[in-house]
Amino acid sequence: MTEAHVSTEDHYEPGIYEIRIKGHLADRWADWFGGLTITLEENGDTLLTGPVVDQAALHGLLRKVRDLGMILVSVNRVGPNQADASDAKQ
Repeated sequence: MTEAHVSTEDHYEPGIYEIRIKGHLADRWADWFGGLTITLEENGDTLLTGPVVDQAALHGLLRKVRDLGMILVSVNRVGPNQADASDAKQ
C-alpha cells in the first residue's frame, strides 16, 4: 500500500477573516483573540474581524470560540492580508 503526500502549500493563504459567533462578546476579550476587532451586531451576533497569519492561527481562534462555549455561526475569508495586498500592487 502506498502513501500519498498531499501538499497544503497551495491550500491556504493568509488574509483577513470574519468569524461570526452567536451572542455578544465583551470588548475585554479582544486581547485574548489576538487583537481582532469585535463588532456587536444588532441581531445578537458578534463579528470578530482581523488578520490571520496561517491555518494554525485560524484553528487556534476557533478553539478559543469553542472554549468559551459560544456557538460558531460562520468563518469567512474576506480579503488578503496587508503583505499580500502590497505584493499585488508591485
